[in-house]
Amino acid sequence: MTPELDRTRPVWRQVAAAIAARIADGEYPVGARVPSVVELSSEFGIAASTAQKALAHLKAEGLIRAEVGLGSFVAEQPTTPPDQTEA
Repeated sequence: MTPELDRTRPVWRQVAAAIAARIADGEYPVGARVPSVVELSSEFGIAASTAQKALAHLKAEGLIRAEVGLGSFVAEQPTTPPDQTEA
């Protein structure tokens, strides 16, 4: 089943949000492999470049980490949000 995407908003953001929601819901726990570019392209019916952009965004946000030749995995989440510093 292909998830419905709103074609009036950036598709890569919607895909990134869907993966982030899966991480938050525990569907992809810390250390779990997230779908590859090819898998996301197939699941969402999107171009590989769109899937790559979504994964790059998640990596920049610190939600996933990439390991060359192995794939992308859910990163450990900090206990304190990065914008809050210890006093």
